[in-house]
Amino acid sequence: MTATPAWPPQSAPRLHVETQLGDGVVVPVDGNPAHYLISVMRVKPDDIVLLFDGRSGEWAARARDIRKRDLMLECVSQTKPPEHVPDFWLCCAPIRKGRIDLIAEKACELGVARLQPVLTRRAVVDKLNLDRLHAHLVEAAEQCGRTALPELGSMMKLDALLAGWSADRHLFFADETGGEPLEQSLHKHPGPAAFLIGPEGGFDPAEAEAIRATPGAVPVSLGPRILRAETAAIAATAAWMTINGDWK
Repeated sequence: MTATPAWPPQSAPRLHVETQLGDGVVVPVDGNPAHYLISVMRVKPDDIVLLFDGRSGEWAARARDIRKRDLMLECVSQTKPPEHVPDFWLCCAPIRKGRIDLIAEKACELGVARLQPVLTRRAVVDKLNLDRLHAHLVEAAEQCGRTALPELGSMMKLDALLAGWSADRHLFFADETGGEPLEQSLHKHPGPAAFLIGPEGGFDPAEAEAIRATPGAVPVSLGPRILRAETAAIAATAAWMTINGDWK
């Protein structure tokens, strides 16, 4: 007896698009995504490509009108519903290229709703290539099966972030002077949250005092070892997802 082919095909490439998807929607693809599908993945007419737009779930789309540098993808069926995204933000100081890219990639894989770069006094980097960071978010979402893309905020200064903070969202931060153990604190403070990660040199005393004075701020300890900024960001996000997010 012949086995029924998997639907959608497990080998189907996956692509993030800006066009809002739906039954019968035709998505034009050109530029680098078209090159990837046509020249790298060798997509042929009627092959299936999986699409997601961050709002409409995932859709199987049939390739058509393939030319040298562009093609059309026609949505034929929804393969995943829109993703439920836990209400968790990761706010982090900019760090060196490569390490901040790693934070973006892992934040997406772990299910973060928003990635917010925050400029602090001890940061050794004061500019970020947001287009590059967005590309890392997209690539991570394509590879790990997410149907939602984390929102990427423009970099803002720490004092501006704190001035506009809502007390309805817990602001966890690693307090080097001592804080409640992270697991204990997360159990005590469920609900919408963010984790604030400082730069390699940490927050200066004035910044730490301003954070503590912010409504909703929760000082925590990340254990006995000194963690690099990217390690702290990934570990804190995983801990929140385990206790208050969608890993429960």
